[in-house]
Amino acid sequence: MRITDPQRWNGALKGLPDAHVLQTWEWGTFKERHGWRAERWLWEEGGEPRAAALVLSRPLGPWTPGVMYVPKGPILDYGDVALLASVLADLEGSARERGAVFLKIDPDVRADSPTGEAVVALLRRRGWRYSPEQVQFRNTLLLDLTGSLDEILARMKSKWRYNIRLAVRKGVTVRRGGLDDLPLLYEMYRETSLRNRFVIRPEEYYHDAWGSFIEAGLAQPLIAEVEGEPVAMVILFRFAKRVWYMYGASRSLHRERMPNHLLQWEAIRWAKEQGCTVYDLWGAPDELDESDPMWGVYRFKQGFGAEFVRHIGAYDYPAARLAYLAYMWLSPRILALMRWLHWRRRGRGATTETQRTQSLKN
Repeated sequence: MRITDPQRWNGALKGLPDAHVLQTWEWGTFKERHGWRAERWLWEEGGEPRAAALVLSRPLGPWTPGVMYVPKGPILDYGDVALLASVLADLEGSARERGAVFLKIDPDVRADSPTGEAVVALLRRRGWRYSPEQVQFRNTLLLDLTGSLDEILARMKSKWRYNIRLAVRKGVTVRRGGLDDLPLLYEMYRETSLRNRFVIRPEEYYHDAWGSFIEAGLAQPLIAEVEGEPVAMVILFRFAKRVWYMYGASRSLHRERMPNHLLQWEAIRWAKEQGCTVYDLWGAPDELDESDPMWGVYRFKQGFGAEFVRHIGAYDYPAARLAYLAYMWLSPRILALMRWLHWRRRGRGATTETQRTQSLKN
């Protein structure tokens, strides 16, 4: 059934396993303001929610909808193969009936588990294929928050504990930000994108994304300062019992004072205050190899005691096979040209940025 009531949707979502913030009512509403259509599908049994899917769609050339996407979903018990098959059949049927080019899902299902193996086998039997476009990060690092703060601190690497204490001794402070800080947050994010060579969206997009979730009580910026001067920030998203570190940035100033270590510690403290049990540090290398561009990010996150988790990644259902193959051939070439033009305009040459594809990403 289709759900049109925000409270009912988020309430049902919270009752399902591993509910994700990218499946919330607020995320769908935000994406509708940026070119997508959002529908909320709920599967019930005996009046109880069994599965949910925020389905986003948008045109692709002459196809309307061209793309259908269930970000970090659908949400259900993936150990229930019969339920999953029923949900997939409904989604596939809708994609075919609407004339979509393809339907994408990317649920947080662990790849190195019997459940993950069974899910991948079912998807392949039904004609799904592993997607060349991994919109969100496939892998992540998860920090268990169920213990005390002292226990969490003890699980960190000793150097990380030292750096947290060093930041405090060196005068780094962390404050909780709000809507008035949106211009500052974007400026730090923009500075980070230029230094680390990744493409970001216009300022208005992030003001909307961050601001709407702050207003809904589902996001919290934390800003590290040295003598009142902002030097780094994180923006935390929260839903059900989980917190996601989805955005972060730092300036080149005072990096020797380790503001990012203290920021993460304060993020952990804030997540505990909210009653959350998992801190998702959002993003890890595809392969644990020192040559991976994200290796440094992985080492930083892992130092806090987080567990590396490999997910099955995004899978596509090609509802219109020939159009899908043409799209997959053209899309990376168009995106590469757009990135090259972006950096050429800034006099920095072609980018080597390997982040998520801009057409669908957050």
